[in-house]
Amino acid sequence: MKFSFLSNAKAFGGQLAVLCAASCVAHVAFAKDLTFDKVFSDKAEPSSIHYQATYQNQSGEHQLEVWRDGQQRLKRRTDDSLETYATRAAGEAEFQMSVLDLKKKIHTRVDRTNLYRIGNFTDWYDLAHGLRHPKGDYQLAAIAAPANAPKALDACKWYGLTQQDRTTQICWSERSRIPLLILDQDGKAVWTVTKVERHPISPKVFVINDEGFIKNDANQDIEKD
Repeated sequence: MKFSFLSNAKAFGGQLAVLCAASCVAHVAFAKDLTFDKVFSDKAEPSSIHYQATYQNQSGEHQLEVWRDGQQRLKRRTDDSLETYATRAAGEAEFQMSVLDLKKKIHTRVDRTNLYRIGNFTDWYDLAHGLRHPKGDYQLAAIAAPANAPKALDACKWYGLTQQDRTTQICWSERSRIPLLILDQDGKAVWTVTKVERHPISPKVFVINDEGFIKNDANQDIEKD
């Protein structure tokens, strides 16, 4: 039985939408003094990190767990329904991704280049950090901690990302290089990190268990289009 990526693009697109969790809020900001790459830099990030977070979107609350081993291996698990694995060579932007729909038992493989071909600009940074690089004009400023903000798991610095009069407030951990809290324009928490570990991760975590799954190579479908 063959699962066609192109004929199921809508469903797969929904899966990819989950990959960046609350990162849609970071589609903001152009800055004169502060820049996204400077403030939310991944330089000097932990060599390995494992964190858990809850996030809110239009479909409700979701649970996310992320494991990252250096810049080469990454795993994300969402709501016990979706697993995403990404691997790449050291220093390379290109990565290979496997998306496992745990309920439908479908394993779909797709590479970064082919994601771009279908208009999905998910990148390694997005997958690893829960923030997506901004598109369009924005303003970025250091701000005081919002008065009614939940308590963050660890020390962090607050920044406001503004676009078209909508400001998202981000509590950024320089120690872990991830957002610990993200508040929307109404001050509601849409992203909360609940656990962080910064120790070596067992290689077993990155082994894909897809026994009994339908195998789909989306690269072949996209390249034939």
